[in-house]
Amino acid sequence: MSDSASPRPAGTDGAMAIDVRGLTKRFGKKVAVNGIDIAVPQGQVWGFLGPNGSGKTTTIRMLCGLLNADAGEGTCLGLDFRTQSESIKRETGYMTQKFSFWEDLSIRENLDFVASVYSLPKRRQLVDQTLEKLGLEHRRHQLAGELSGGWKQRLALAACTLHSPRLLLLDEPTAGVDPKARRDFWNEIHTLSADGITVLVSTHYMDEAERCDRIVFISVGNIVARGTVPEIIAASGLITFTVEGEGARALAERLRGLPGIEFVAFFGALLHVSGYDRALLEKALAPYRGDPKLKISETTPSLEDVFIQLQQNNGGGNA
Repeated sequence: MSDSASPRPAGTDGAMAIDVRGLTKRFGKKVAVNGIDIAVPQGQVWGFLGPNGSGKTTTIRMLCGLLNADAGEGTCLGLDFRTQSESIKRETGYMTQKFSFWEDLSIRENLDFVASVYSLPKRRQLVDQTLEKLGLEHRRHQLAGELSGGWKQRLALAACTLHSPRLLLLDEPTAGVDPKARRDFWNEIHTLSADGITVLVSTHYMDEAERCDRIVFISVGNIVARGTVPEIIAASGLITFTVEGEGARALAERLRGLPGIEFVAFFGALLHVSGYDRALLEKALAPYRGDPKLKISETTPSLEDVFIQLQQNNGGGNA
Protein backbone atom coordinates (compact mmCIF):
# COMPACT_ATOMS: atom_id res chain seq x y z
CA MET A 1 0.00 0.00 0.00
CA SER A 2 2.36 2.68 -1.23
CA ASP A 3 1.56 6.29 -0.48
CA SER A 4 3.87 8.76 -2.12
CA ALA A 5 1.38 11.60 -2.35
CA SER A 6 0.47 13.80 0.59
CA PRO A 7 -3.26 14.53 0.44
CA ARG A 8 -4.43 16.91 3.11
CA PRO A 9 -6.71 15.24 5.65
CA ALA A 10 -10.40 15.58 4.92
CA GLY A 11 -12.36 17.92 7.11
CA THR A 12 -9.55 20.36 7.87
CA ASP A 13 -10.30 24.00 7.25
CA GLY A 14 -7.45 25.96 8.72
CA ALA A 15 -3.80 26.23 9.38
CA MET A 16 -1.43 23.36 8.93
CA ALA A 17 0.93 22.99 11.88
CA ILE A 18 3.30 21.03 9.63
CA ASP A 19 3.35 21.18 5.84
CA VAL A 20 6.58 19.65 4.53
CA ARG A 21 7.40 18.04 1.19
CA GLY A 22 10.33 15.92 0.06
CA LEU A 23 11.83 15.55 3.54
CA THR A 24 15.10 13.63 3.12
CA LYS A 25 17.99 12.59 5.35
CA ARG A 26 21.05 10.50 4.51
CA PHE A 27 23.72 9.07 6.78
CA GLY A 28 26.56 8.22 4.45
CA LYS A 29 25.13 5.92 1.78
CA LYS A 30 22.08 5.07 3.87
CA VAL A 31 18.88 6.97 3.13
CA ALA A 32 17.15 7.22 6.52
CA VAL A 33 14.22 9.35 5.34
CA ASN A 34 13.36 9.21 1.66
CA GLY A 35 11.53 12.27 0.34
CA ILE A 36 8.42 12.02 2.49
CA ASP A 37 5.56 14.53 2.58
CA ILE A 38 3.70 15.39 5.78
CA ALA A 39 0.76 17.78 6.24
CA VAL A 40 -0.60 17.91 9.80
CA PRO A 41 -3.52 20.18 10.72
CA GLN A 42 -3.21 22.31 13.82
CA GLY A 43 -4.59 20.74 17.00
CA GLN A 44 -4.56 17.13 15.82
CA VAL A 45 -2.77 14.12 17.34
CA TRP A 46 -0.85 12.07 14.79
CA GLY A 47 0.85 8.74 15.46
CA PHE A 48 4.04 7.56 13.76
CA LEU A 49 4.24 3.79 13.47
CA GLY A 50 7.05 1.68 12.14
CA PRO A 51 9.74 -0.81 13.16
CA ASN A 52 12.97 0.30 14.80
CA GLY A 53 15.24 1.91 12.24
CA SER A 54 12.35 2.95 9.99
CA GLY A 55 13.04 6.70 10.18
CA LYS A 56 10.44 7.84 12.74
CA THR A 57 12.84 9.52 15.16
CA THR A 58 14.94 11.03 12.37
CA THR A 59 11.80 12.58 10.88
CA ILE A 60 10.74 14.04 14.23
CA ARG A 61 14.19 15.51 14.86
CA MET A 62 14.26 17.19 11.45
CA LEU A 63 10.83 18.71 11.95
CA CYS A 64 11.79 20.34 15.24
CA GLY A 65 15.17 21.57 14.04
CA LEU A 66 17.38 19.17 16.00
CA LEU A 67 18.67 17.60 12.80
CA ASN A 68 19.34 19.29 9.48
CA ALA A 69 17.50 17.86 6.48
CA ASP A 70 19.44 17.09 3.30
CA ALA A 71 16.45 17.99 1.14
CA GLY A 72 12.88 19.14 1.43
CA GLU A 73 10.84 22.29 1.71
CA GLY A 74 7.89 23.55 3.69
CA THR A 75 6.85 24.95 7.01
CA CYS A 76 6.52 23.95 10.64
CA LEU A 77 4.29 26.27 12.70
CA GLY A 78 4.25 28.64 9.75
CA LEU A 79 8.05 28.93 9.73
CA ASP A 80 10.49 27.60 7.14
CA PHE A 81 11.65 24.37 8.73
CA ARG A 82 15.11 24.61 7.15
CA THR A 83 15.99 28.27 7.69
CA GLN A 84 14.02 29.14 10.85
CA SER A 85 14.75 26.11 12.98
CA GLU A 86 15.74 28.18 16.03
CA SER A 87 12.34 29.87 16.06
CA ILE A 88 10.61 26.50 15.64
CA LYS A 89 12.50 25.08 18.63
CA ARG A 90 11.15 27.86 20.85
CA GLU A 91 7.60 26.89 19.90
CA THR A 92 8.12 23.13 20.25
CA GLY A 93 8.19 20.69 23.14
CA TYR A 94 10.25 17.55 22.53
CA MET A 95 10.02 14.51 24.79
CA THR A 96 12.68 11.88 24.18
CA GLN A 97 12.56 8.14 24.78
CA LYS A 98 15.07 8.35 27.61
CA PHE A 99 14.38 10.25 30.84
CA SER A 100 16.74 13.20 30.59
CA PHE A 101 16.23 15.26 33.75
CA TRP A 102 18.31 15.60 36.89
CA GLU A 103 17.68 12.71 39.24
CA ASP A 104 19.30 14.39 42.25
CA LEU A 105 16.92 17.37 41.98
CA SER A 106 13.32 17.42 43.13
CA ILE A 107 10.43 17.65 40.70
CA ARG A 108 10.01 21.34 41.48
CA GLU A 109 13.72 22.06 41.15
CA ASN A 110 13.79 20.36 37.76
CA LEU A 111 10.87 22.42 36.49
CA ASP A 112 12.30 25.61 37.95
CA PHE A 113 15.58 25.00 36.16
CA VAL A 114 13.83 24.35 32.82
CA ALA A 115 11.81 27.56 33.27
CA SER A 116 15.02 29.51 33.90
CA VAL A 117 16.62 28.07 30.75
CA TYR A 118 13.67 29.39 28.73
CA SER A 119 13.83 32.72 30.65
CA LEU A 120 10.12 32.41 31.34
CA PRO A 121 8.46 35.28 33.22
CA LYS A 122 6.77 34.74 36.61
CA ARG A 123 8.74 31.53 36.94
CA ARG A 124 7.58 30.51 40.41
CA GLN A 125 3.93 31.03 39.56
CA LEU A 126 4.27 29.16 36.26
CA VAL A 127 5.97 26.16 37.89
CA ASP A 128 3.28 26.01 40.59
CA GLN A 129 0.54 26.08 37.95
CA THR A 130 2.22 23.32 35.97
CA LEU A 131 2.66 21.15 39.06
CA GLU A 132 -1.03 21.46 39.81
CA LYS A 133 -2.16 20.96 36.22
CA LEU A 134 -0.29 17.66 35.83
CA GLY A 135 -1.03 16.32 39.32
CA LEU A 136 2.54 16.71 40.56
CA GLU A 137 1.90 19.15 43.39
CA HIS A 138 1.92 16.59 46.20
CA ARG A 139 5.23 15.18 44.94
CA ARG A 140 6.96 18.51 44.29
CA HIS A 141 9.76 17.83 46.80
CA GLN A 142 10.41 14.23 45.72
CA LEU A 143 13.71 13.57 43.99
CA ALA A 144 13.30 12.76 40.30
CA GLY A 145 15.54 9.70 40.70
CA GLU A 146 13.05 8.20 43.16
CA LEU A 147 10.09 8.39 40.78
CA SER A 148 8.47 5.42 39.04
CA GLY A 149 8.41 5.31 35.25
CA GLY A 150 4.93 6.81 35.11
CA TRP A 151 5.80 9.77 37.35
CA LYS A 152 9.04 10.39 35.47
CA GLN A 153 6.98 10.47 32.31
CA ARG A 154 4.62 13.01 33.83
CA LEU A 155 7.56 15.18 34.94
CA ALA A 156 8.98 15.04 31.40
CA LEU A 157 5.64 16.10 29.94
CA ALA A 158 5.42 18.97 32.45
CA ALA A 159 8.91 20.14 31.51
CA CYS A 160 8.33 20.11 27.76
CA THR A 161 5.05 22.06 28.06
CA LEU A 162 6.27 24.72 30.53
CA HIS A 163 6.95 27.23 27.77
CA SER A 164 3.46 26.77 26.22
CA PRO A 165 4.60 25.18 22.94
CA ARG A 166 2.34 25.03 19.91
CA LEU A 167 3.77 21.66 18.84
CA LEU A 168 4.64 18.57 20.88
CA LEU A 169 6.93 15.88 19.47
CA LEU A 170 6.91 12.73 21.59
CA ASP A 171 9.36 9.95 20.80
CA GLU A 172 8.21 6.61 22.29
CA PRO A 173 6.99 8.49 25.38
CA THR A 174 5.32 5.58 27.19
CA ALA A 175 8.00 2.90 26.83
CA GLY A 176 8.42 1.06 30.11
CA VAL A 177 5.44 2.49 32.00
CA ASP A 178 2.42 0.63 33.33
CA PRO A 179 -0.98 0.60 31.57
CA LYS A 180 -2.64 3.04 33.99
CA ALA A 181 0.20 5.55 33.59
CA ARG A 182 -0.10 5.19 29.81
CA ARG A 183 -3.84 5.85 29.96
CA ASP A 184 -3.39 8.88 32.20
CA PHE A 185 -0.67 10.19 29.89
CA TRP A 186 -2.95 9.95 26.86
CA ASN A 187 -5.71 11.76 28.69
CA GLU A 188 -3.26 14.62 29.20
CA ILE A 189 -2.25 14.53 25.52
CA HIS A 190 -5.85 14.90 24.37
CA THR A 191 -6.45 17.70 26.86
CA LEU A 192 -3.49 19.55 25.35
CA SER A 193 -4.78 18.84 21.83
CA ALA A 194 -8.17 20.28 22.77
CA ASP A 195 -6.32 23.48 23.68
CA GLY A 196 -4.96 23.71 20.13
CA ILE A 197 -1.56 22.04 20.57
CA THR A 198 -0.51 19.77 17.71
CA VAL A 199 1.01 16.44 18.75
CA LEU A 200 3.20 13.98 16.84
CA VAL A 201 3.94 10.80 18.73
CA SER A 202 5.95 7.75 17.72
CA THR A 203 4.82 4.50 19.30
CA HIS A 204 4.92 0.72 19.02
CA TYR A 205 1.66 0.28 20.93
CA MET A 206 -1.36 -0.38 18.72
CA ASP A 207 -3.84 0.78 21.36
CA GLU A 208 -2.01 4.10 21.52
CA ALA A 209 -1.99 4.46 17.75
CA GLU A 210 -5.75 3.98 17.80
CA ARG A 211 -6.05 7.03 20.07
CA CYS A 212 -4.55 9.25 17.35
CA ASP A 213 -6.56 11.27 14.84
CA ARG A 214 -4.45 9.87 12.03
CA ILE A 215 -1.58 7.42 11.66
CA VAL A 216 1.52 7.51 9.46
CA PHE A 217 3.30 4.19 8.91
CA ILE A 218 6.98 4.58 8.00
CA SER A 219 9.17 1.75 6.74
CA VAL A 220 12.78 2.06 5.56
CA GLY A 221 12.44 5.83 5.35
CA ASN A 222 9.24 5.79 3.26
CA ILE A 223 5.63 6.47 4.14
CA VAL A 224 3.75 3.32 3.14
CA ALA A 225 0.36 4.09 4.68
CA ARG A 226 -1.44 7.02 6.25
CA GLY A 227 -4.94 7.88 7.37
CA THR A 228 -7.39 7.09 10.13
CA VAL A 229 -7.36 3.59 11.59
CA PRO A 230 -10.49 2.50 9.62
CA GLU A 231 -9.04 3.98 6.41
CA ILE A 232 -5.74 2.15 6.79
CA ILE A 233 -7.43 -1.16 7.60
CA ALA A 234 -9.83 -0.83 4.66
CA ALA A 235 -7.07 0.16 2.23
CA SER A 236 -4.88 -2.77 3.25
CA GLY A 237 -7.14 -5.26 1.46
CA LEU A 238 -6.30 -7.78 4.18
CA ILE A 239 -8.75 -10.60 5.00
CA THR A 240 -8.53 -12.12 8.48
CA PHE A 241 -10.05 -15.22 10.04
CA THR A 242 -9.85 -16.12 13.72
CA VAL A 243 -9.48 -19.64 15.07
CA GLU A 244 -10.19 -20.38 18.71
CA GLY A 245 -10.60 -23.44 20.86
CA GLU A 246 -8.66 -26.54 21.84
CA GLY A 247 -5.95 -27.28 19.30
CA ALA A 248 -5.80 -23.79 17.82
CA ARG A 249 -2.19 -23.37 18.88
CA ALA A 250 -1.11 -26.59 17.16
CA LEU A 251 -2.94 -25.48 14.03
CA ALA A 252 -0.67 -22.46 13.62
CA GLU A 253 2.31 -24.44 12.31
CA ARG A 254 0.16 -26.42 9.89
CA LEU A 255 -1.24 -23.27 8.32
CA ARG A 256 1.96 -21.25 7.99
CA GLY A 257 3.29 -21.27 4.45
CA LEU A 258 0.13 -22.60 2.80
CA PRO A 259 -0.92 -20.86 -0.44
CA GLY A 260 -2.82 -17.62 0.24
CA ILE A 261 -1.79 -17.34 3.90
CA GLU A 262 0.38 -14.28 4.42
CA PHE A 263 0.83 -14.67 8.15
CA VAL A 264 -0.46 -16.52 11.19
CA ALA A 265 -0.20 -14.93 14.63
CA PHE A 266 -1.73 -15.26 18.09
CA PHE A 267 -3.62 -12.37 19.65
CA GLY A 268 -4.47 -13.52 23.14
CA ALA A 269 -6.29 -16.84 22.84
CA LEU A 270 -7.24 -16.20 19.20
CA LEU A 271 -5.24 -17.36 16.21
CA HIS A 272 -5.37 -14.76 13.39
CA VAL A 273 -4.97 -16.17 9.88
CA SER A 274 -4.59 -13.43 7.26
CA GLY A 275 -4.13 -13.05 3.53
CA TYR A 276 -5.47 -11.33 0.43
CA ASP A 277 -7.04 -14.22 -1.49
CA ARG A 278 -10.33 -15.27 0.08
CA ALA A 279 -10.63 -18.48 -1.93
CA LEU A 280 -7.17 -19.69 -0.90
CA LEU A 281 -7.79 -18.77 2.75
CA GLU A 282 -11.08 -20.68 2.73
CA LYS A 283 -9.36 -23.66 1.11
CA ALA A 284 -6.61 -23.71 3.74
CA LEU A 285 -9.12 -23.55 6.60
CA ALA A 286 -11.73 -25.90 5.12
CA PRO A 287 -10.25 -29.13 6.57
CA TYR A 288 -10.67 -27.79 10.10
CA ARG A 289 -14.19 -26.35 9.91
CA GLY A 290 -15.73 -29.67 10.89
CA ASP A 291 -13.71 -29.95 14.09
CA PRO A 292 -16.15 -29.39 16.99
CA LYS A 293 -13.28 -28.18 19.19
CA LEU A 294 -12.49 -25.29 16.87
CA LYS A 295 -14.45 -22.16 16.01
CA ILE A 296 -13.45 -20.41 12.79
CA SER A 297 -14.86 -16.96 12.02
CA GLU A 298 -14.06 -14.07 9.72
CA THR A 299 -13.28 -10.81 11.48
CA THR A 300 -12.28 -7.26 10.63
CA PRO A 301 -8.47 -7.12 10.58
CA SER A 302 -7.00 -5.35 13.56
CA LEU A 303 -4.51 -2.51 13.23
CA GLU A 304 -1.89 -4.94 14.49
CA ASP A 305 -2.72 -7.38 11.67
CA VAL A 306 -2.17 -4.59 9.17
CA PHE A 307 0.98 -3.39 10.98
CA ILE A 308 2.53 -6.88 10.76
CA GLN A 309 1.71 -7.22 7.09
CA LEU A 310 2.96 -3.75 6.18
CA GLN A 311 6.20 -4.49 7.98
CA GLN A 312 6.63 -7.80 6.14
CA ASN A 313 5.73 -6.31 2.76
CA ASN A 314 8.09 -3.36 3.10
CA GLY A 315 11.16 -4.96 4.67
CA GLY A 316 11.07 -2.87 7.86
CA GLY A 317 14.37 -2.26 9.66
CA ASN A 318 15.18 -3.46 13.15
CA ALA A 319 18.19 -1.33 14.09
